[in-house]
Amino acid sequence: MYLYHGYYGSVSFDWTYIALIIAMFVSMIISVRVKTTFNKYAKKASRSGLTAEQAVQRMLNANGVYGVGIQRIGGSLTDNYNPKTNVISLSESVYGKNSVSAIGVACHEAGHALQYAEEYGPAKLRLAIVPVTNFGSRLSMPLLLIGLFLGFMELVWAGILLFSLSTFFQLVTLPVEFDASKRALAAMEGSGILMDDEAKDAKRVLSSAAMTYVAALATSVLMLLRYISIAKRRD
Repeated sequence: MYLYHGYYGSVSFDWTYIALIIAMFVSMIISVRVKTTFNKYAKKASRSGLTAEQAVQRMLNANGVYGVGIQRIGGSLTDNYNPKTNVISLSESVYGKNSVSAIGVACHEAGHALQYAEEYGPAKLRLAIVPVTNFGSRLSMPLLLIGLFLGFMELVWAGILLFSLSTFFQLVTLPVEFDASKRALAAMEGSGILMDDEAKDAKRVLSSAAMTYVAALATSVLMLLRYISIAKRRD
């Protein structure tokens, strides 16, 4: 926080507030860019003719990973891999499609399946902290608000501590997501799923999607700093 001394007296300026607004605005731009990039290469069919789920199966087989389920789920870009059920869920905009975008996204999720099959450390850590992160995210804001309203700073700092768990989760998520994309790109080129020029286009899709995780981390860090700044002013 900065203190500006002017003609009308002192005015406090909290830089975290402005930075947070900018981060949220950037996140919105990135979200639009992800959809735009996906839609652009969703019009480009892969020359291999493989559909997204076929590409996933080839990628898994090439890496000696078997028994992973593949299913269709509703929505657009809701694709995910559930390590507890060992199932890759592909959205309606991906499942059954043979576009560069669909294959890129699907193989990214297959990359997560490979991570757990190989016991990739950051992926195991992220899975392990999910319960405590969910617990913290549910309680952090109520504790912050109640603490500020009643003037109980112990509750405020407890809320901040719980919120920091979400920030840590976002931090751990970064290497997991980048590694999954790296595995996907290597498999798409190495297994003949996509040609060289198509793989470059798929990389653009995955790179734009990866930026959403960077933006989420930046926003979470700035929110954490803002809460700390507020707590220090109230102490």
